[in-house]
Amino acid sequence: MIRVLVVDDDFMVAKVHSGYVSRTEGFAVVGVAHTGADALRLARELKPDLVLLDVYLPDLDGLSVLRELRATEDVDVILITAATDVETVRRAMRGGVLHYLIKPFEYASLRDQLTHFATLHRRLDRLAEAGQADVDQVFGARPNAKPSLPKGLTVQTARLVETALRGAPAGISASECAEATGVARVSARRYLEHFVATGKAEVNLKYGGTGRPERRYLWS
Repeated sequence: MIRVLVVDDDFMVAKVHSGYVSRTEGFAVVGVAHTGADALRLARELKPDLVLLDVYLPDLDGLSVLRELRATEDVDVILITAATDVETVRRAMRGGVLHYLIKPFEYASLRDQLTHFATLHRRLDRLAEAGQADVDQVFGARPNAKPSLPKGLTVQTARLVETALRGAPAGISASECAEATGVARVSARRYLEHFVATGKAEVNLKYGGTGRPERRYLWS
């Protein structure tokens, strides 16, 4: 079994993530920590194979915990956080995390990363010496996190809206998107705003005469 330490300041979130780990074949939760200090202590005591580490902790931030783990423990880390700023992502990458999962996410997203981790372990355990082809497989086999949509949005309609966005290099309004896709204007705007929130599109304000400025969306 691959032994996992779950670290999150929110007790309910930690419980959910622990449940996700327990549902995944070959993985077991050996400890749960809600502070950075507890995370470091349990990592020393329990010697887990993998730590699921939150960034926002009440005492130490997760990146500080990551640096300490890297200096003192032989353990791999997947960062699980609501932090979406590029500097945090960059520091996590430089700190050597295996992956960076943005909250909230569905079970399938974490399961894929855990399965990938188990595959890497098995592949490396079979090797006495790694050639370039072996190294390429290890570093090139990372799965993509499965995209998740807010409640009420569907993959099929999201694709229609994406196609309309990509086909409008000068930008598109919610009304124009609705006309192009055949969905209601309110629904079109929900999809457009979702793409903005996930960084796939940007929005600009077009000022006319009277009334509110028009929101025009552009695929990033």
